[in-house]
Amino acid sequence: MLLTQHYTQLVKQKALELGFMYCGISKAEFLEEEAPRLENWLNRQMHGQMHYMENHFDKRLDPRLLVDGAKSVVSLLLNYYPEEQQPADTFQISKYAYGQDYHFVIKDKLKTLLTYLQENIGEVGGRAFVDSAPVLDKAWAKKSGLGWVGKNSNLITPQVGSFYFIAELILDVELDYDGPIKDYCGTCTKCLDACPTNAIIEPYVVDGSKCISYFTIELKDQIPDTVNGKFGNWIFGCDICQDVCPWNRFARPNQESAFQPHPDLKNLSKKEWQEITEEVFREVFRKSAVKRTGYNGLIRNIKFVTQNKED
Repeated sequence: MLLTQHYTQLVKQKALELGFMYCGISKAEFLEEEAPRLENWLNRQMHGQMHYMENHFDKRLDPRLLVDGAKSVVSLLLNYYPEEQQPADTFQISKYAYGQDYHFVIKDKLKTLLTYLQENIGEVGGRAFVDSAPVLDKAWAKKSGLGWVGKNSNLITPQVGSFYFIAELILDVELDYDGPIKDYCGTCTKCLDACPTNAIIEPYVVDGSKCISYFTIELKDQIPDTVNGKFGNWIFGCDICQDVCPWNRFARPNQESAFQPHPDLKNLSKKEWQEITEEVFREVFRKSAVKRTGYNGLIRNIKFVTQNKED
């Protein structure tokens, strides 16, 4: 018992040293509650063209299929809320994409954490996950008491809101487990009321195929006419349901140098966005998640938003 307590302390202390805001731990087991919910969501085609969501159904629900002998899921939150935001009168990209691609930044931190545990505990087997493998990160973070899943389907933490990345270390070491916290959404429906494409079809259920983030990042085809004029200025991702969430009044600027925006980003006017060359795109978004949509995808999004403003 003392050993698990000591190991748990090592994990949480090192996580804070590495810049993570919070660290919670849950037992690696089958996610009973999530199984029917995920199946129903997929059956209703709410993942649109995100076909990867259909893969590895069993692994998404059981971390022991991802790591042999898995005993603990360590969930970590890393703040990305920016000190300065883009001017309101220009095209908008989601705040998580202002700085360097989070996958690389967080993966490095997780590797450092795992190495530290192996040096200080002994033989520790485990794997690091950052949003790129079949892991239901919000479910695990909720289970470990880092927040509750809100009506907009984002994890919300009372002290800081929801502008953070979620990552996991799945380990074959037994640790002390945390428990879930209450849901504090109450009767609030600000996120449902504010979503311009009605992607939040009911409290706690988001139709991913109707979300502005889906249309501007995941969808590779033409954006359908059914959402004409509904994007506002959003050309990569969307933060509307987070921006209106009352809990995000507690968001505070991140301290991660890698997440500071490229100096040219906050000065780009609408005209400059519309005239952006592939060369400028490559320079400004060289290390950014915006690369995911590609130059042609970004131009498609800008044209869609601009044309529909003029119609």
